[in-house]
Amino acid sequence: MEILYRKYKRLLLTLAYQMTGTWSDAEDAVQDVFLKVCDVNPAGLAEEPKAYLCKMVVNRCRDVYKSARRRRETYVGEWLPEPVPTSADEPLDYVLRDELLSYATLVLLEKLSPVERAVFVLREALGIDYTGIAEIIGKSEVNCRKLYSRAKGKMALGEGESIQAETEQETWIRTFIAALEQDNIERVIGMLAEDVVLVSDGGGKVLAAIRPIAYPDAVSKFLVGLFRKSHLQEDGVQLEIREINGQAGVVVRSGEQVDSIVLMHAEGPSLRNLYIIRNPDKLGLFQHA
Repeated sequence: MEILYRKYKRLLLTLAYQMTGTWSDAEDAVQDVFLKVCDVNPAGLAEEPKAYLCKMVVNRCRDVYKSARRRRETYVGEWLPEPVPTSADEPLDYVLRDELLSYATLVLLEKLSPVERAVFVLREALGIDYTGIAEIIGKSEVNCRKLYSRAKGKMALGEGESIQAETEQETWIRTFIAALEQDNIERVIGMLAEDVVLVSDGGGKVLAAIRPIAYPDAVSKFLVGLFRKSHLQEDGVQLEIREINGQAGVVVRSGEQVDSIVLMHAEGPSLRNLYIIRNPDKLGLFQHA
């Protein structure tokens, strides 16, 4: 069993994380599955260990996700997935980067039912064919295709639209940060898409925008205001660009503490989505990284 755990742990954590959007839930789900397998040691495990373990994790995560969605109905402000450090020099291997959806796609997954989310993650993140997906979720191939099509419709994803992590963003991010630091509102607005949306998640524990902020003028004023306030802080803030969720993101530190994680989704030269995660409960993986 130890061999199976070492071999499939990261794959299963990657699957569970994308099923739940929360790292602690993903860890608990994978741990629960291996504890159950140790107790039962089913015959199917020896025949198809990867498929069997994925099926168990998906079933566990579907239950977790249903419960989590009920809790999120009373969440203060906007709920965003917990970010995960993924750079090659991280002391711990958290997930398989090549099988990780972009952060913007993780946000869109919240629109789906648990079974739709399972089909989409298995297909798009892990690259499993419909025969394999049908076996994992216990539905027909035809039904799985319909669930996948329905999921894409709910997420408003067009044909050929990228859902993988965007790896070539660092230069763009540095240019954007420079415009903010220079208080160049005109330049900032020029880098924003007409339908840009900023979402901030404080969970009611720290200051954050309760509702999404839309349109270039409002988003630029909000961001420039944040930078102006940061310069008034005694210790100021430090910005570090690093790989988060398989893409370039920004770690914002105030003194020794991580204050925020910022992730962006750009289409061409324009920023379309900006996510600011401030809830301290979602920053734990970065506090000592």
